[in-house]
Order: sequence, then C-alpha cells, then structure tokens
Amino acid sequence: MKRLIFIVLGTIFLGLGLLGVVLPILPTTPFLLLTLTLYAKGSVRFETWFKQTKLYKRYLEDFVAHRAMKKRDKWMLLIFVDLVLLTTILMVQNIWLTMVLIVVDIVKYVYFMTQVKTLPSPSSREQQTKTQTQKSTLG
Repeated sequence: MKRLIFIVLGTIFLGLGLLGVVLPILPTTPFLLLTLTLYAKGSVRFETWFKQTKLYKRYLEDFVAHRAMKKRDKWMLLIFVDLVLLTTILMVQNIWLTMVLIVVDIVKYVYFMTQVKTLPSPSSREQQTKTQTQKSTLG
C-alpha cells in the first residue's frame, strides 16, 4: 500500500512538473525532483522509466549528477518560492510566522547560492571549448 501511495504521489507531481514546462509561473525542477524521489521509494520500474524520459534528461540529469542547475531554472525556482512565501505572509498576519518565513527565505538563498552550482550557459561552454582548442593548438 505504501509503495502505491509513493507512485500515485509521484505521478501527481509529474503532472505538476509537466504543467510547469508550459506555465512559466510553476517551477518544473522541484516537482520533477519530487517525482524522482517518490518513484524511487515506490518502484524501481517507475524510477527507471522516469530516468529514461526526455523530461528527466532535460531538467534533472545535470542536477542529479552535478548538484547544478541552469541559471534560469535556479532563478525561476527561487522567485516562485518567494511568491509562495510572500502570499503566506500576506494571508497570515502573525509576526512570529512572518519572521520564521523570512528566515526560511534567507536560508533558501544561502543554500542555493552556496550549495547548488550554476551551469554555464551554452555560449559560455562554446567559449571555453574554443579557448581550450586554441591553447592546445598553440601549445
């Protein structure tokens, strides 16, 4: 029964991740990370299937392998969570909860800026390749 719950929740978060692909206000990466985690706990078959999808390869493969995200994805995630926290602060008029949420927001930024690497943009990668090629040609 527990495994079935993990698979159902994983599928729900997969649906939210798919919505995030087409709706810019929803972050894709966190929902897909939840999908991966829940599928891994629920079924090896579902986890294996998910890891073979284009969705996984495009949005999660680099993060899982290198603990790194594309700059745009990182900022979309940070801003989305900011909006959720801000909405909560505005709806719940409690000073202690507001202070806790502000601390959570600060910790989130510190974590993402220090622990999650930013992948270079494709143009930066091309530039690095050109520079390395030039060095090897000259040397």
